[in-house]
Amino acid sequence: QVQLVESGGGLVQDGGSLRLSCAASERTTSNYAVGWFRQAQGKSREFVAAIDRSGGTTDYADSVTGRFSISRDNAKNTVYLQMNSLKPEDTAVYYCAATYYISTAPLRQRSEYVYWGQGTQVTVSR
Repeated sequence: QVQLVESGGGLVQDGGSLRLSCAASERTTSNYAVGWFRQAQGKSREFVAAIDRSGGTTDYADSVTGRFSISRDNAKNTVYLQMNSLKPEDTAVYYCAATYYISTAPLRQRSEYVYWGQGTQVTVSR
């Protein structure tokens, strides 16, 4: 059982930056794909970014491409989401998710992930 804990959320002004962290409870190096999703109030949970098990391949939703960057430090069992040029429409609860996946490809679908964190709130004010 892998436990994931997100941190780094908060309140930021339009155009600001935040870095979210997703810490895993056990060694996830090499064998787990990780993704970030978000859910705004009244909306369904949507894909934000994903990274393959090695960190060599990443994928982003069109809405965040060029502004967000996903990375991982397998030695620390942590995946990061650097968010720059934040907009009010980025306001949501952000979740990280992980799944055992040995292919070197990031995963975009919610259904592909087995383990989920509790989420961290990101609020971008105008």
